[in-house]
Amino acid sequence: VHLLRLVATPAQLWFAAMASHRRLRDLLLLAAALLLSASCAAAANFEYCNKGRHYPVKVSGVEIVPDPVVRGQPATFKISASTDKTITKGKLVVDVWYFFLHVDSETHDLCAGTPCPATGKFVLASEQTLPSYTPPGSYSLQMKLLGDKNEELTCISFGFSIGFVAPVAIM
Repeated sequence: VHLLRLVATPAQLWFAAMASHRRLRDLLLLAAALLLSASCAAAANFEYCNKGRHYPVKVSGVEIVPDPVVRGQPATFKISASTDKTITKGKLVVDVWYFFLHVDSETHDLCAGTPCPATGKFVLASEQTLPSYTPPGSYSLQMKLLGDKNEELTCISFGFSIGFVAPVAIM
């Protein structure tokens, strides 16, 4: 019976450890990059308020940056939409719920969030900084776009989260 003995020099062991360390570092960097890119912006699933209704403004996507929203820091909500109408003025009515409690209602001038007249493809953008005392958790938002005669041009709802990590002041 022959016994096979493997012997490695200290230099070979050092090079093997360094190669393994580089692979591990590269994997950790890749994982961190994927997590950061996924957490910075996310497309939110949305649904129309009345699924059977044919709204004049069609929403194609909702983007929330960052996702989850961070208390005390700016958050941007972008709604991509299109219409075959020419919208010269209107208002955006936003209602927010925390679990099942209605916590906020706001009305904004449509032309403050998108160039008017709006026609074809356009984006509604709104940036808000939530107070640092805003409770973390799951929220739902309903957004109605009303025309100049208060006619409902579209209505969608979607969920978003406010992170559990509070910002830390660095001095």
